[in-house]
Amino acid sequence: MSNQAATMRQGGRAAMDYMITLTQATKPLGAVWNKELAEAGLSDQTLPDNLDARHGVIKAALADSRAFAIGSLIGEFSSVEHGRVAQAAFDENADVLLPRFAELEARGPATLHANPDLKLPKYWDGVWFHRTTGGWDGHPEMGFVHSEYVHKTYVAKNFGGDIFGQRKAVLTRLGDFVPARICEFGTSSGHFTVALQETFPRAQITGVEISLPMLKEALRVANANGWAWDLHQAVAEDSGLAAESFDLVASYIILHEMPAEATRRLFKEAFRLLAPGGRVLMSDVTPYRAMDKIGQWRADYLAQRGGEPWWREAATLDLTQVARDAGFVDIEEGGLDGALYPWVINAKKPD
Repeated sequence: MSNQAATMRQGGRAAMDYMITLTQATKPLGAVWNKELAEAGLSDQTLPDNLDARHGVIKAALADSRAFAIGSLIGEFSSVEHGRVAQAAFDENADVLLPRFAELEARGPATLHANPDLKLPKYWDGVWFHRTTGGWDGHPEMGFVHSEYVHKTYVAKNFGGDIFGQRKAVLTRLGDFVPARICEFGTSSGHFTVALQETFPRAQITGVEISLPMLKEALRVANANGWAWDLHQAVAEDSGLAAESFDLVASYIILHEMPAEATRRLFKEAFRLLAPGGRVLMSDVTPYRAMDKIGQWRADYLAQRGGEPWWREAATLDLTQVARDAGFVDIEEGGLDGALYPWVINAKKPD
Protein backbone atom coordinates (compact mmCIF):
# COMPACT_ATOMS: atom_id res chain seq x y z
CA MET A 1 0.00 0.00 0.00
CA SER A 2 0.95 3.63 -0.34
CA ASN A 3 0.87 4.32 3.41
CA GLN A 4 -2.32 6.26 2.86
CA ALA A 5 -5.17 5.02 5.00
CA ALA A 6 -7.43 3.32 2.50
CA THR A 7 -10.34 3.78 4.87
CA MET A 8 -13.74 4.73 3.54
CA ARG A 9 -16.51 6.72 5.04
CA GLN A 10 -19.74 4.96 5.90
CA GLY A 11 -21.51 5.37 2.57
CA GLY A 12 -18.60 4.09 0.50
CA ARG A 13 -17.86 1.23 2.87
CA ALA A 14 -21.47 0.07 2.88
CA ALA A 15 -21.72 0.24 -0.91
CA MET A 16 -18.47 -1.69 -1.43
CA ASP A 17 -19.50 -4.33 1.13
CA TYR A 18 -22.79 -4.74 -0.71
CA MET A 19 -21.00 -5.26 -4.05
CA ILE A 20 -18.67 -7.85 -2.51
CA THR A 21 -21.49 -9.76 -0.80
CA LEU A 22 -23.65 -9.70 -3.92
CA THR A 23 -20.87 -11.16 -6.07
CA GLN A 24 -19.98 -13.83 -3.51
CA ALA A 25 -23.62 -14.90 -3.35
CA THR A 26 -23.55 -16.01 -7.00
CA LYS A 27 -20.66 -18.46 -6.61
CA PRO A 28 -22.78 -21.54 -5.78
CA LEU A 29 -24.83 -20.97 -8.93
CA GLY A 30 -21.92 -22.07 -11.13
CA ALA A 31 -22.16 -25.64 -9.86
CA VAL A 32 -25.88 -25.67 -10.69
CA TRP A 33 -25.58 -24.63 -14.32
CA ASN A 34 -22.48 -26.80 -14.83
CA LYS A 35 -24.63 -29.74 -13.77
CA GLU A 36 -27.33 -28.60 -16.17
CA LEU A 37 -24.84 -28.58 -19.04
CA ALA A 38 -23.73 -32.11 -18.17
CA GLU A 39 -27.36 -33.27 -18.00
CA ALA A 40 -27.88 -31.75 -21.45
CA GLY A 41 -25.10 -34.00 -22.74
CA LEU A 42 -22.65 -31.18 -23.41
CA SER A 43 -19.02 -32.15 -22.93
CA ASP A 44 -15.62 -31.95 -24.59
CA GLN A 45 -16.71 -34.73 -26.92
CA THR A 46 -20.06 -33.23 -27.97
CA LEU A 47 -19.42 -29.48 -28.04
CA PRO A 48 -18.36 -27.84 -31.35
CA ASP A 49 -14.69 -27.06 -31.90
CA ASN A 50 -15.58 -23.60 -33.19
CA LEU A 51 -15.83 -21.28 -30.19
CA ASP A 52 -18.52 -19.02 -31.64
CA ALA A 53 -20.65 -22.03 -32.48
CA ARG A 54 -20.07 -23.29 -28.94
CA HIS A 55 -21.43 -20.03 -27.55
CA GLY A 56 -24.64 -20.64 -29.48
CA VAL A 57 -25.02 -24.25 -28.32
CA ILE A 58 -24.43 -23.43 -24.66
CA LYS A 59 -26.72 -20.39 -24.78
CA ALA A 60 -29.52 -22.58 -26.08
CA ALA A 61 -28.86 -25.26 -23.45
CA LEU A 62 -29.00 -22.70 -20.62
CA ALA A 63 -31.95 -20.71 -21.99
CA ASP A 64 -34.28 -21.95 -19.22
CA SER A 65 -31.67 -22.09 -16.45
CA ARG A 66 -32.67 -19.91 -13.50
CA ALA A 67 -29.19 -20.32 -11.98
CA PHE A 68 -27.49 -19.07 -15.13
CA ALA A 69 -29.98 -16.23 -15.60
CA ILE A 70 -29.55 -14.99 -12.03
CA GLY A 71 -25.77 -15.32 -12.17
CA SER A 72 -25.62 -13.48 -15.48
CA LEU A 73 -27.88 -10.68 -14.27
CA ILE A 74 -25.89 -10.10 -11.09
CA GLY A 75 -22.62 -10.45 -12.98
CA GLU A 76 -23.72 -7.81 -15.48
CA PHE A 77 -24.73 -5.44 -12.69
CA SER A 78 -21.52 -5.98 -10.72
CA SER A 79 -19.33 -5.64 -13.79
CA VAL A 80 -20.64 -2.15 -14.46
CA GLU A 81 -21.37 -0.94 -10.97
CA HIS A 82 -18.28 -1.92 -8.93
CA GLY A 83 -16.12 0.75 -10.59
CA ARG A 84 -18.74 3.44 -10.10
CA VAL A 85 -19.17 2.51 -6.45
CA ALA A 86 -15.40 2.60 -5.90
CA GLN A 87 -15.11 6.03 -7.50
CA ALA A 88 -17.98 7.35 -5.37
CA ALA A 89 -16.31 5.94 -2.25
CA PHE A 90 -13.17 7.88 -3.12
CA ASP A 91 -15.03 11.10 -3.82
CA GLU A 92 -16.69 10.81 -0.41
CA ASN A 93 -13.24 10.65 1.22
CA ALA A 94 -11.31 12.95 -1.13
CA ASP A 95 -10.93 15.74 1.40
CA VAL A 96 -8.89 13.39 3.61
CA LEU A 97 -6.93 11.65 0.88
CA LEU A 98 -5.90 14.42 -1.52
CA PRO A 99 -3.65 16.32 0.95
CA ARG A 100 -1.84 13.03 1.68
CA PHE A 101 -1.42 12.42 -2.03
CA ALA A 102 0.19 15.82 -2.57
CA GLU A 103 2.65 15.27 0.27
CA LEU A 104 3.65 11.82 -0.97
CA GLU A 105 4.08 12.93 -4.58
CA ALA A 106 6.47 15.69 -3.52
CA ARG A 107 8.49 13.57 -1.13
CA GLY A 108 10.81 11.59 -3.44
CA PRO A 109 12.98 9.60 -4.10
CA ALA A 110 10.94 8.18 -7.00
CA THR A 111 10.60 10.14 -10.23
CA LEU A 112 7.72 10.38 -12.72
CA HIS A 113 8.22 11.45 -16.34
CA ALA A 114 4.79 12.50 -17.64
CA ASN A 115 4.27 12.81 -21.37
CA PRO A 116 1.35 15.16 -22.18
CA ASP A 117 1.98 14.61 -25.91
CA LEU A 118 1.75 10.83 -25.71
CA LYS A 119 -0.21 9.41 -28.64
CA LEU A 120 -2.55 6.79 -27.29
CA PRO A 121 -2.66 3.49 -29.19
CA LYS A 122 -6.00 2.64 -30.79
CA TYR A 123 -6.43 -0.42 -28.60
CA TRP A 124 -6.35 1.83 -25.52
CA ASP A 125 -7.96 5.09 -26.53
CA GLY A 126 -11.54 5.27 -25.29
CA VAL A 127 -11.68 1.63 -24.15
CA TRP A 128 -13.32 1.00 -20.78
CA PHE A 129 -11.18 -1.94 -19.67
CA HIS A 130 -12.93 -4.17 -17.13
CA ARG A 131 -15.96 -1.95 -17.87
CA THR A 132 -14.53 0.60 -15.46
CA THR A 133 -16.36 3.86 -16.16
CA GLY A 134 -14.12 6.01 -18.34
CA GLY A 135 -11.36 3.39 -18.53
CA TRP A 136 -8.09 3.70 -16.62
CA ASP A 137 -8.16 7.49 -17.06
CA GLY A 138 -11.84 7.84 -16.17
CA HIS A 139 -11.19 9.41 -12.77
CA PRO A 140 -8.38 11.81 -11.78
CA GLU A 141 -7.34 9.39 -9.02
CA MET A 142 -8.10 6.12 -10.80
CA GLY A 143 -4.73 4.75 -9.68
CA PHE A 144 -5.73 4.86 -6.03
CA VAL A 145 -9.35 3.93 -6.74
CA HIS A 146 -8.34 0.82 -8.66
CA SER A 147 -5.48 -0.17 -6.37
CA GLU A 148 -7.11 0.25 -2.99
CA TYR A 149 -10.86 0.12 -3.54
CA VAL A 150 -11.19 -2.19 -6.54
CA HIS A 151 -8.18 -4.49 -6.47
CA LYS A 152 -7.37 -4.75 -2.79
CA THR A 153 -10.98 -4.63 -1.61
CA TYR A 154 -13.39 -5.93 -4.28
CA VAL A 155 -11.16 -8.23 -6.36
CA ALA A 156 -9.10 -9.67 -3.51
CA LYS A 157 -12.24 -10.73 -1.64
CA ASN A 158 -14.10 -12.14 -4.63
CA PHE A 159 -11.46 -14.22 -6.38
CA GLY A 160 -9.70 -17.24 -4.97
CA GLY A 161 -6.01 -17.40 -4.20
CA ASP A 162 -3.47 -14.85 -3.08
CA ILE A 163 -3.47 -12.31 -5.90
CA PHE A 164 -0.43 -10.55 -4.48
CA GLY A 165 1.45 -13.72 -3.59
CA GLN A 166 1.07 -14.77 -7.24
CA ARG A 167 3.00 -11.69 -8.30
CA LYS A 168 5.96 -12.74 -6.19
CA ALA A 169 5.61 -16.38 -7.12
CA VAL A 170 6.08 -15.77 -10.85
CA LEU A 171 9.50 -14.30 -10.10
CA THR A 172 10.69 -17.69 -8.81
CA ARG A 173 10.78 -18.72 -12.49
CA LEU A 174 13.99 -16.72 -12.77
CA GLY A 175 15.81 -19.18 -10.52
CA ASP A 176 19.13 -17.77 -9.35
CA PHE A 177 19.13 -14.99 -11.96
CA VAL A 178 19.44 -11.66 -10.10
CA PRO A 179 18.92 -8.61 -12.33
CA ALA A 180 20.50 -5.28 -11.45
CA ARG A 181 18.37 -3.24 -13.89
CA ILE A 182 14.68 -4.02 -14.34
CA CYS A 183 12.13 -2.57 -16.74
CA GLU A 184 8.48 -3.30 -16.04
CA PHE A 185 5.90 -2.96 -18.80
CA GLY A 186 2.42 -2.01 -17.62
CA THR A 187 3.36 -0.70 -14.18
CA SER A 188 -0.21 0.39 -13.40
CA SER A 189 -0.47 1.39 -9.73
CA GLY A 190 2.61 -0.60 -8.74
CA HIS A 191 1.41 -3.97 -7.44
CA PHE A 192 3.87 -6.06 -9.45
CA THR A 193 6.51 -3.36 -9.04
CA VAL A 194 6.34 -3.93 -5.29
CA ALA A 195 6.95 -7.66 -5.84
CA LEU A 196 9.94 -6.84 -8.05
CA GLN A 197 11.29 -4.43 -5.44
CA GLU A 198 10.91 -6.84 -2.55
CA THR A 199 12.39 -9.75 -4.51
CA PHE A 200 15.32 -7.73 -5.90
CA PRO A 201 15.86 -4.95 -3.33
CA ARG A 202 19.15 -3.79 -4.88
CA ALA A 203 17.78 -3.51 -8.40
CA GLN A 204 17.23 -0.26 -10.24
CA ILE A 205 13.57 -0.34 -11.34
CA THR A 206 12.06 1.52 -14.30
CA GLY A 207 8.31 1.41 -14.89
CA VAL A 208 6.46 2.05 -18.16
CA GLU A 209 2.72 2.77 -18.17
CA ILE A 210 0.24 4.61 -20.40
CA SER A 211 -2.11 5.92 -17.69
CA LEU A 212 -0.91 8.95 -15.74
CA PRO A 213 -3.37 8.44 -12.84
CA MET A 214 -1.98 4.92 -12.42
CA LEU A 215 1.59 6.19 -12.47
CA LYS A 216 0.80 8.83 -9.85
CA GLU A 217 -0.33 6.10 -7.47
CA ALA A 218 2.81 4.07 -8.22
CA LEU A 219 4.86 7.20 -7.47
CA ARG A 220 3.15 7.56 -4.09
CA VAL A 221 3.71 3.89 -3.28
CA ALA A 222 7.42 4.22 -4.07
CA ASN A 223 7.88 7.47 -2.16
CA ALA A 224 6.02 6.15 0.87
CA ASN A 225 8.50 3.28 1.05
CA GLY A 226 11.66 5.15 0.04
CA TRP A 227 12.02 3.33 -3.28
CA ALA A 228 13.65 5.24 -6.15
CA TRP A 229 11.51 3.95 -9.01
CA ASP A 230 11.93 5.70 -12.35
CA LEU A 231 8.44 5.92 -13.85
CA HIS A 232 7.68 6.79 -17.48
CA GLN A 233 4.38 7.54 -19.17
CA ALA A 234 4.90 5.70 -22.44
CA VAL A 235 3.60 2.88 -24.60
CA ALA A 236 5.42 -0.34 -23.70
CA GLU A 237 5.90 -1.49 -27.29
CA ASP A 238 7.58 1.84 -28.12
CA SER A 239 9.06 2.89 -24.77
CA GLY A 240 11.74 5.30 -26.02
CA LEU A 241 14.18 3.93 -23.43
CA ALA A 242 17.81 3.19 -24.29
CA ALA A 243 18.71 -0.07 -26.03
CA GLU A 244 20.48 -2.80 -24.05
CA SER A 245 19.96 -0.91 -20.79
CA PHE A 246 18.22 -3.63 -18.74
CA ASP A 247 18.87 -7.13 -17.43
CA LEU A 248 15.20 -8.04 -17.00
CA VAL A 249 12.03 -6.90 -18.76
CA ALA A 250 8.90 -8.10 -16.99
CA SER A 251 5.14 -7.67 -16.92
CA TYR A 252 2.20 -9.10 -15.01
CA ILE A 253 -1.17 -9.79 -16.67
CA ILE A 254 -1.15 -6.99 -19.24
CA LEU A 255 -0.85 -8.87 -22.55
CA HIS A 256 -4.59 -9.59 -22.71
CA GLU A 257 -5.22 -5.82 -22.64
CA MET A 258 -3.81 -5.42 -26.16
CA PRO A 259 -4.24 -7.04 -29.57
CA ALA A 260 -1.85 -9.75 -30.71
CA GLU A 261 0.09 -7.44 -33.01
CA ALA A 262 0.85 -5.10 -30.11
CA THR A 263 2.08 -8.07 -28.05
CA ARG A 264 4.44 -9.03 -30.88
CA ARG A 265 5.85 -5.50 -30.92
CA LEU A 266 6.11 -5.54 -27.13
CA PHE A 267 8.34 -8.65 -27.21
CA LYS A 268 10.52 -7.04 -29.88
CA GLU A 269 10.83 -3.94 -27.72
CA ALA A 270 11.79 -6.08 -24.74
CA PHE A 271 14.50 -7.72 -26.86
CA ARG A 272 15.81 -4.29 -27.88
CA LEU A 273 15.93 -3.04 -24.29
CA LEU A 274 17.74 -6.08 -22.90
CA ALA A 275 21.49 -6.40 -22.65
CA PRO A 276 22.92 -9.66 -24.07
CA GLY A 277 22.12 -12.47 -21.67
CA GLY A 278 19.15 -10.57 -20.22
CA ARG A 279 15.78 -12.18 -19.61
CA VAL A 280 12.14 -11.47 -20.35
CA LEU A 281 9.46 -12.67 -17.93
CA MET A 282 5.85 -12.12 -18.94
CA SER A 283 2.72 -13.55 -17.33
CA ASP A 284 -0.83 -13.46 -18.58
CA VAL A 285 -4.12 -15.33 -18.85
CA THR A 286 -4.37 -19.06 -19.43
CA PRO A 287 -4.20 -19.99 -23.13
CA TYR A 288 -7.27 -21.74 -24.45
CA ARG A 289 -5.22 -24.72 -25.62
CA ALA A 290 -4.58 -25.59 -21.94
CA MET A 291 -8.32 -25.65 -21.10
CA ASP A 292 -11.23 -27.93 -21.90
CA LYS A 293 -14.07 -26.69 -24.09
CA ILE A 294 -16.32 -25.64 -21.22
CA GLY A 295 -13.42 -23.76 -19.62
CA GLN A 296 -12.63 -22.00 -22.91
CA TRP A 297 -16.28 -21.00 -23.34
CA ARG A 298 -16.58 -19.72 -19.77
CA ALA A 299 -13.39 -17.63 -20.03
CA ASP A 300 -14.51 -16.23 -23.38
CA TYR A 301 -18.05 -15.53 -22.14
CA LEU A 302 -16.79 -13.67 -19.05
CA ALA A 303 -14.28 -11.72 -21.14
CA GLN A 304 -16.98 -10.60 -23.59
CA ARG A 305 -19.16 -9.38 -20.74
CA GLY A 306 -16.35 -8.06 -18.58
CA GLY A 307 -14.75 -5.41 -20.76
CA GLU A 308 -11.90 -7.48 -22.19
CA PRO A 309 -11.89 -6.78 -25.94
CA TRP A 310 -8.53 -8.46 -26.61
CA TRP A 311 -8.85 -11.52 -24.36
CA ARG A 312 -9.49 -14.09 -27.10
CA GLU A 313 -6.57 -12.81 -29.17
CA ALA A 314 -4.29 -13.16 -26.14
CA ALA A 315 -5.63 -16.57 -25.15
CA THR A 316 -5.11 -17.99 -28.65
CA LEU A 317 -1.69 -16.44 -29.26
CA ASP A 318 1.38 -18.71 -29.30
CA LEU A 319 3.66 -16.77 -26.96
CA THR A 320 6.57 -19.15 -27.46
CA GLN A 321 6.50 -18.42 -31.17
CA VAL A 322 6.16 -14.69 -30.48
CA ALA A 323 9.24 -14.80 -28.24
CA ARG A 324 11.16 -16.86 -30.80
CA ASP A 325 10.26 -14.44 -33.59
CA ALA A 326 11.56 -11.57 -31.44
CA GLY A 327 14.94 -13.32 -31.12
CA PHE A 328 14.67 -14.98 -27.70
CA VAL A 329 16.07 -18.41 -26.87
CA ASP A 330 15.76 -20.91 -23.99
CA ILE A 331 12.01 -20.26 -23.92
CA GLU A 332 9.90 -21.79 -21.16
CA GLU A 333 6.13 -21.43 -20.96
CA GLY A 334 3.51 -22.81 -18.61
CA GLY A 335 1.24 -22.40 -15.60
CA LEU A 336 2.54 -21.54 -12.17
CA ASP A 337 3.15 -24.35 -9.67
CA GLY A 338 0.84 -26.81 -11.37
CA ALA A 339 -2.00 -24.31 -11.77
CA LEU A 340 -3.13 -22.84 -15.08
CA TYR A 341 -3.14 -19.23 -13.85
CA PRO A 342 -1.09 -17.15 -14.10
CA TRP A 343 0.53 -18.38 -17.32
CA VAL A 344 4.22 -17.47 -17.44
CA ILE A 345 6.73 -17.21 -20.26
CA ASN A 346 10.42 -16.92 -19.46
CA ALA A 347 13.10 -16.47 -22.13
CA LYS A 348 16.63 -15.24 -22.70
CA LYS A 349 18.31 -12.85 -25.08
CA PRO A 350 21.37 -14.62 -26.51
CA ASP A 351 24.73 -13.71 -24.96
